[in-house]
Amino acid sequence: MNLDRPILIIGAGGHAKVVASTLKRLDAEVMGLVDADPARHGQRVLGFLVLGGDEWVMGRDPNSLHLVNGIGSVGRPGLRRDLFLRLKAKGFQFASLVDPTAIVAEEVALDEGAQVLAGAVLQPGTRLGANVIVNTRASVDHDCLIGAHVHIAPGAVLSGSVAVGDFVHIGTGASIKQGVRIGSGAVVGIGAAVTRDVAPDTTVTGVPARSLGMS
Repeated sequence: MNLDRPILIIGAGGHAKVVASTLKRLDAEVMGLVDADPARHGQRVLGFLVLGGDEWVMGRDPNSLHLVNGIGSVGRPGLRRDLFLRLKAKGFQFASLVDPTAIVAEEVALDEGAQVLAGAVLQPGTRLGANVIVNTRASVDHDCLIGAHVHIAPGAVLSGSVAVGDFVHIGTGASIKQGVRIGSGAVVGIGAAVTRDVAPDTTVTGVPARSLGMS
């Protein structure tokens, strides 16, 4: 985790509350939050002030702080990824987060901006790509490879040696069989039981999971 500089949270909605809560448990130095919605400016999120919008970020020296991505992936899933890439291009760095209540085994690797939230479990040999969310009480077993900009929603369970491509959403309570490969851009619906590979840009739902077509 990169908590050696003050932290600025990007976004002030629901996911921002979750990461703010984790940062409080980590006793991190949080400058505040920024949000594109002017109606939120001046409000507080778990006691932290919403300082302004994009212009507030761009006026800062990228080497003076670390960012935490408080944008979720529900509703506008590309927004979280696009903000991450845009701010990276401006020279900013994103802190990775591991909630103190999470269990992270040895030989687990987290790329920049990955978030492991309350009660989550990561087992040995797993690697998280950049800007990944492993949300509340999600479980990722041994030797899983998770691509960039993936959201593993609350309570989802990935068995061992699962490979997940970039920009995938795995819904709340979904379960993935050992060794399954999920292609980039796929969506796994809430509560789905995935027993075979999922093609890129495909949505699957149900028990067992079946394709609804291109996502």
